[in-house]
Amino acid sequence: MPSTPASDLEFVVRTIAQTSVDNERAFSDLDAVVGDGDFGYSLARGFEIVLADWDSFDRSSPSAFLKKVALVISKRVGGTSGPLWGTAFLRAAGAVSDRAELNAEDAVAMLRAAAEGIKTRGRSDLGDKTLLDALIPMTDALEKEAHTGAGDPANRSAGLARVAASAARTAADATTPMRAMRGRPSYTGERSIGSPDAGAVAVAVMAERVADAWAARS
Repeated sequence: MPSTPASDLEFVVRTIAQTSVDNERAFSDLDAVVGDGDFGYSLARGFEIVLADWDSFDRSSPSAFLKKVALVISKRVGGTSGPLWGTAFLRAAGAVSDRAELNAEDAVAMLRAAAEGIKTRGRSDLGDKTLLDALIPMTDALEKEAHTGAGDPANRSAGLARVAASAARTAADATTPMRAMRGRPSYTGERSIGSPDAGAVAVAVMAERVADAWAARS
């Protein structure tokens, strides 16, 4: 697969950060249905610092860059989100520790590592009605599409981003009839059924924003 400049990683992370800030209220409102209602607030505060400190981050390698992002999120995102999202970025950094340039296989490896980190840190898994229920299906879809090698090479990255976004949205919507098994929503029992998981929706919204931004960029 063709290599992708490390600057593309920065583009994705910056888009994710801005999406978190822009959707603070929406993510918090969704979390408030069966949770504490602070999910959007916590993410936004952490990613605001990421954006504010953007120019100071180490860019000597993709891994070094992701480690700096992970450090900010771990320190500045409150509640349970900080450890989970910080771990995700840290594990993603470890997956590409020896890489100077990234390709689609590296993107899959980073997402897989992030998911495994969240599983371990949150003691959760696919089916527990968490962000993993969007992250893992999205990664599966991305890996499958990447291996086909189909599409216009010039627009390959944009096409992969769109496939990932579509899979994330479908998976996030599918959490609606599920019962939460982890976190604050799990305390509400049957009442957690009937609304999508806030973390899964956040993953979908981020993926959709990345896909839209990449298409416009292309």
